[in-house]
Amino acid sequence: MAIVLAVLAIVLGGIMKGAIGAGVPIIAAPALTMIFDVQTAVVVLIVPNLLSNVWQAWAYRGAAMPLRFLLLFAGGGMLGVIAGTVLLASLPQETLSLLVAFAVLGYITLRLAKPGWVLSRDRADRLSGAAGVAGGLLQGATGISAPASITFLNAMRLPRETFIGTISIFFVAMTAMQIPALWSVGLLSGERLAAGFGALALVFAAMPLGAWLGRRASPKVFDFAMLGILGVIAAKILLEALF
Repeated sequence: MAIVLAVLAIVLGGIMKGAIGAGVPIIAAPALTMIFDVQTAVVVLIVPNLLSNVWQAWAYRGAAMPLRFLLLFAGGGMLGVIAGTVLLASLPQETLSLLVAFAVLGYITLRLAKPGWVLSRDRADRLSGAAGVAGGLLQGATGISAPASITFLNAMRLPRETFIGTISIFFVAMTAMQIPALWSVGLLSGERLAAGFGALALVFAAMPLGAWLGRRASPKVFDFAMLGILGVIAAKILLEALF
């Protein structure tokens, strides 16, 4: 049953990834945390995070934000993910599970509390490095950078293609740094990597369906569906960690 739920979570993450450019870590990381543990969730998703984003970064490379913005945003993510990986290796599982739940709830709160918030381009340029560091820290420690990275880009109200190209480059840079960081702290095992390639196959199989849906359905449909699923997952993680 646990494997079936894990497969469903990864497939749903792949559909979201194809539709809106993000979704694998947002959906799958908390779900795998609920089923297994945070360290397993983070490591298993390394391979699909890297390779699915390499594909999207290349496909949408012409629509991404300018180079200076990308260097600050992605560079910040690479720095933050190192510190986050140290926390992942050193904190107790109960603490890590709570961090995952609070990161998910923080993302939901930000999305619901400020639906019309728009971040100007000038301010976004100034905050890009800090947003990248915050996203990398969350990614390294919990497997979910969304409360910082995706919320930041969403506030800029970028076109779909620009959003996908930019967030994909951010994820590629951050994950490329995360792999040696996880190896250095002893969390990158062969068994988890093998599971990661299995997850990659599921993500790639689901992404075309998501891309097809994304071109035909309103982004709000995916937003509300994702927020509802995340709310249920976060509540379950909190209950299990606290009680």
